[in-house]
Amino acid sequence: MMASISAAESGARVILLEKNKELGKKLLLTGNARCNITNAEFNLKKLVGNYGKNGKFLFHAFSVFGPKEVIGFFEGLGVKTKIEDNSRVFPASGKAADVLNALKRHLLKNNVAISFNSQVSRVISKNNKIEKLVAGDKEVIAGKYVFCTGGKSYPATGSTGDGFKWVKDLGHKVSEPSPALVPLKIKENWDLQGLALKNAGVSIFQGGKKYFQETGDVLFTHFGLSGPVILNLSRRVGELLKQGEVRLNLDLFPGLNTKDLDRRIQEKIIKNPKKSVKGFLADLMPQRLIPVFIKISGIEAGKQANNITKKEREAIAKSLKQMEVTASGLLGFESAMVTSGGVLLKEIDDKTMKSKIIDNLFFAGEMIDIDARTGGFNLQACWSTGYLAGKSAID
Repeated sequence: MMASISAAESGARVILLEKNKELGKKLLLTGNARCNITNAEFNLKKLVGNYGKNGKFLFHAFSVFGPKEVIGFFEGLGVKTKIEDNSRVFPASGKAADVLNALKRHLLKNNVAISFNSQVSRVISKNNKIEKLVAGDKEVIAGKYVFCTGGKSYPATGSTGDGFKWVKDLGHKVSEPSPALVPLKIKENWDLQGLALKNAGVSIFQGGKKYFQETGDVLFTHFGLSGPVILNLSRRVGELLKQGEVRLNLDLFPGLNTKDLDRRIQEKIIKNPKKSVKGFLADLMPQRLIPVFIKISGIEAGKQANNITKKEREAIAKSLKQMEVTASGLLGFESAMVTSGGVLLKEIDDKTMKSKIIDNLFFAGEMIDIDARTGGFNLQACWSTGYLAGKSAID
């Protein structure tokens, strides 16, 4: 939609081929149906840092159409915005449908022709140029083409990786797509479904070596773990799982070292010496977590607080800092917010989003080997690359 608008605003005649019977099915799901439009991170260097090792590819796209421009664009379409925690930007109404409807109106205003139920079956090329697309009984002939079919996440919305096959047939290389921003499956069966840990530290280990560490909210599910910090680390966990077992340490007190935490535990024991272990643990963690914690730490649940030994107290502190779980896998594309992998960046001109292999082809969005953390960054990449691709296609 953004690529179409950008090209049409620049004076091009545009036809948008939509695989579904309606526009924006995936957009309506973003931000829990509230649409986290972008992130109000206006420092380009810091913004790019949210996209991992491939982020620098987006420097030019963000300098042309970054978060400020995206916010201004939607405000200009009548979508008032608000900034929430972690600089996340949402429509003030809290409705993804308002974002989609604004885009639809702007497509109409700019005379973009939309062909629904148009699933492309063939891309016909000659002499390093696309000649035409075949979609059902239609043939579409254009001077320039922008591929923005998305990745493979949420395939029910139409993102089934079609574009990756087209570009491979055209001679492009694709980094193997894998689920990203996806919940984790764990081996432990703790029956904690629905329990949320606020601001927990999560560290990833393999073979005794710590690879990554991050702090954020963790949610226990019937299959394992979810929540923002887990989603952000999921791609890295997936990469490590290919090499062997991965352990995750959950730290309930990331702001305290073990010594300071032990001191806090001592204070609680002095204050409530007659409480049972189970009783004073309720001041340190959610009630539902206590039975699991007691099992992990090996402390006797009914033991009176003032009878706890120094060794047992240290064991409690250690367990609070290092609740260990074993990752057994990632959920699939059906549950992934985005796709990791895509068309290799070295085959795309970052100043225009133009293919370096096919003379009249441009790319935008998740087809490109770019993915980011949660917080509006993935949609920002879509707006920026879409805008740049559409504009460049008519220059």
